[in-house]
Amino acid sequence: MSRSPIWHPFTQHATEPAMPEAVRTEGAYIETRDGRRILDAISSWWVITHGHRHPRIVEAIRQATESLDQVIFAGFTHEPAERLAAALVELTPPGLNHVFYSDSGSTSVEVALKMALGAGRQRRDGRNRIVVMQHSYHGDTIGAMSVGERGVFNAAYEPLLFAVDTIPFPTAGREQDTLDAFERFAKTGRAAALIVEPLILGAGGMLVYPASVLATLKRIAEATDTLFIADEVMTGWGRTGTLFACEQAGISPDILCTSKGLTGGAIPLAATLATDEIFAAHYSTDRSRTFFHSSSYTANPIACAAGVANVEVWRTEPVIERIAALARTQSSWMARLSGHERLRDARVCGTIAAINVRDAAGGYLATVGPDIRAAFARRDMLVRPLGDAVYVMAPYCVTAGEIDGLYEALIEIVEREI
Repeated sequence: MSRSPIWHPFTQHATEPAMPEAVRTEGAYIETRDGRRILDAISSWWVITHGHRHPRIVEAIRQATESLDQVIFAGFTHEPAERLAAALVELTPPGLNHVFYSDSGSTSVEVALKMALGAGRQRRDGRNRIVVMQHSYHGDTIGAMSVGERGVFNAAYEPLLFAVDTIPFPTAGREQDTLDAFERFAKTGRAAALIVEPLILGAGGMLVYPASVLATLKRIAEATDTLFIADEVMTGWGRTGTLFACEQAGISPDILCTSKGLTGGAIPLAATLATDEIFAAHYSTDRSRTFFHSSSYTANPIACAAGVANVEVWRTEPVIERIAALARTQSSWMARLSGHERLRDARVCGTIAAINVRDAAGGYLATVGPDIRAAFARRDMLVRPLGDAVYVMAPYCVTAGEIDGLYEALIEIVEREI
């Protein structure tokens, strides 16, 4: 192919090789123009849940195009959006009775932040601060960057970001420090909301913390009248072993963000769910209290139809059994690798597993990351380490044998190639 005009995401074009051209996807694989069949070990950036081009979801998209394309969602509704919203209210933790659609994980977080701050303004209680967790990542739009970790991702955009209050990550043995820090911020009466990635921080390095911490954070939020936002963009739809991660802590957030697996990864869609209280804060004959947010493609009917089909896959196929099998395989490999001299900090959360390369230079820009990615690519495996942290987050259709091949390759790479 001739040199492309495309500027790829998270890509330093001065150092990256030419991009292979994907021509077909199927199950856990991406097929390229030059005949390679690449195992997608990261679900194409965490979005593909059941596998590429799941027949039920593809057919739902095809059927939706026969009757609808984009319809303005201010002043209209449509059946795919109504059916999906009803399903989301049923499937998410209790009390999340209102669904606001958007089109990506970042925008679902933007919506959540605006809901929380808007509710604080309507209550006129002066709450205008957002509390965040160290090492978190919530997206790349301005609000989402503001509530994420500050660093190489967003250093150039610092003048655009708003100030937040940060609690430490609940490192094993230091969990109380996290809880105490949140309680201090919450008791000031200034905190509108706490936003967290439940159970595991994604782009921050696949850092895992216990459900008991999540549950206690929610109790503190309730006791101090602080809203609790669960960013389940990555953790939702089975990634942590349950449909939503919050289930493992037995909590219902005030606001929940979902995207990625919402359509099985087939097409972009996001939703932000909120409680009656948050909806009521914006419900008034005073039009100035309207929730002023939208995007051109809010509740795209084709995307919503894909979401409905994804829900049907969950209801009619043994998805939980597939997730449990994948989680067992991941746990088995983390146990086997935990004593490897070149690897450290083996950890697993449901279907997600991660491990760090010992003695590698730390940080997101660690050279070991691209080296490992290239070594896997030579074996027709798609892996994108986060600095020195190698993780596997494959579609649920992946086989135990395919997972075995990934970890056997990792052992060979760290022992012989880096």
